[in-house]
Amino acid sequence: MGIIDDLKMQYKTGGITLQLIFWNIGIAIPLFLLHAFSNDGFLSLMSWIQLTSDPSEFIVKPWTLLTYSFLHVDVLHLLFNMIMLNFSGRLFLTFFTQKQFLGLYLLGAAFAGLVFLGTFFLFGYKAPIIGASGAIMAVLIGSATYAPLYQIRLLLIGTVKLWHIAIVFLILDLIQIPTNNMGGHIAHLGGAVFGFIYIKLLQNGTDLSLIVTRILNFFANLFKPKKGTPFKKVHRNVSQPKPKTAPASRIVVKDKTQQQIDEILDKISQSGYDSLTKEEKEFLFKAGK
Repeated sequence: MGIIDDLKMQYKTGGITLQLIFWNIGIAIPLFLLHAFSNDGFLSLMSWIQLTSDPSEFIVKPWTLLTYSFLHVDVLHLLFNMIMLNFSGRLFLTFFTQKQFLGLYLLGAAFAGLVFLGTFFLFGYKAPIIGASGAIMAVLIGSATYAPLYQIRLLLIGTVKLWHIAIVFLILDLIQIPTNNMGGHIAHLGGAVFGFIYIKLLQNGTDLSLIVTRILNFFANLFKPKKGTPFKKVHRNVSQPKPKTAPASRIVVKDKTQQQIDEILDKISQSGYDSLTKEEKEFLFKAGK
């Protein structure tokens, strides 16, 4: 099996977490190459898929509320996010389904983007944002909200509770807001808030991930080829007495080969195998293959 076939098999069998990692890496690689060979082309493409805090741009590019969360232009940024996505995804799927995970991931990304837009609009800042961190924070904080006492063994640290990890990430984002990447840290906190809200609503019987599931099912059914139903012509018959018919014959006509085999077997049972001619022996040998 080649590398491509192996990757296809992993994508099909690896679950939603691995599939999202594939999507993020698969989108990042062309962006890396485009950035390396054509900066103008890279900037032109990014203007259509990154989320910007300028309301006039967002209104004409509403899809960027989701596309921004699949964009990475720095190797370390991509690597750290994919490690955290794998970690958070495995945790979440310990308690919930893959559809709930995908729903929370996409809704968390959208909510984090809206928090970024609202905050920057309020303060009059204009800047773009990219990256899956907001969606990943929604999954991580959602898991910690549902199972805060869940124990995790970390290398060089030992066993810690899940809420300890969540608090550390929240504090790091809060203290870094005034320093650098303000928009990114605000989006992280927005994702965290949505993860908390999602679990609380779920515990009260409201599953917001159904919104995503229904939308995806709608588009899946929209593009699914419909099977044509054959035209059925209905005749109305006047009931008439049915004539008596003779019972169906149960005689089975044997084909020529089987009939010849039966004759040879009868001959063997009566006179033995040695009584067969050379042609009969060859015929029986070929028929037995």
